[in-house]
Amino acid sequence: AEHLSSIGDVYIVAPDRERSAVGHSLTLHHPLRLVELGPRMFAVEGTPTDCVLLGYHRVLPEKPAVVFSGINCGYNLGDDVTYSGTVSAAFEATLLGLPAVAVSIGRENKKIRYQVAAKFAAKLARRVIKEGLPPDTLLNVNVPNVPESRLKGVVITRQGQRAYGDVIVERVDPRGRPYFWIGNGEPRWKEDFGTDINAIRAKKISITPVHI
Repeated sequence: AEHLSSIGDVYIVAPDRERSAVGHSLTLHHPLRLVELGPRMFAVEGTPTDCVLLGYHRVLPEKPAVVFSGINCGYNLGDDVTYSGTVSAAFEATLLGLPAVAVSIGRENKKIRYQVAAKFAAKLARRVIKEGLPPDTLLNVNVPNVPESRLKGVVITRQGQRAYGDVIVERVDPRGRPYFWIGNGEPRWKEDFGTDINAIRAKKISITPVHI
């Protein structure tokens, strides 16, 4: 938001808590709370998709020039876009006929270099506002978590593919009842040329057009 404010007025409409892997879900079974935290800054008791809908229909005084979702802490590469709340928010904006960009950055180091991703987001915003996007298409941007001086460029990519190993961890609680955690194991990525994951491995910013 800080970097995008150099272009125009920025409205922040964001979930009030962690919402990883909620996908494109909507809150349908209980009311949503919208809390104003400051000038043009709102927290929503809901999903990223809820935020886009509330922002567009209730918060913004006019149609936005572009919608940015993120910066997500952790890549959204390949098949993960189907789970990602960050990408789904951009997806919802695209369904509303708005230019939309999802931005994510790696978290493999202790320091998350949000400023690097934010600076690129502002640069990309100017381009999108000037040139627009193809119909029904959003941009999924992934930024390597490295200093700006170590970036090797920007490439247009396609979605890669990955496979997880044992994604379910089974444990037993103190009363002897089994319980489960989803999300174990590191993904194995296919080594295909031109994919988002290969761009990240090459320390390049990946821009993947995603058609709805």
